Amino acid sequence: MPTYTFKNKETGEFVEHVMKISELDEFKAQHPELERALVDSPSFGDPVRLGRVKIDNGFREVLQKVADGTPGGRELRDNIR
Repeated sequence: MPTYTFKNKETGEFVEHVMKISELDEFKAQHPELERALVDSPSFGDPVRLGRVKIDNGFREVLQKVADGTPGGRELRDNIR
């Protein structure tokens, strides 16, 4: 079940509640002092392809060995950065 984060409008305190999505509307109606707070977001990308993390040299070496042992590996080897 998902975890929802709420902020108390009166105290400013953040609280988490675990519930089914079907129970969310009823919970919000019963607790008007709480409002949904988005404090974290899931990652939606590959950090290597986005350029945030670089491939280490050991993995590049493995890719080069795979390219050398693959028919048509020259094209693969040329694409390894």
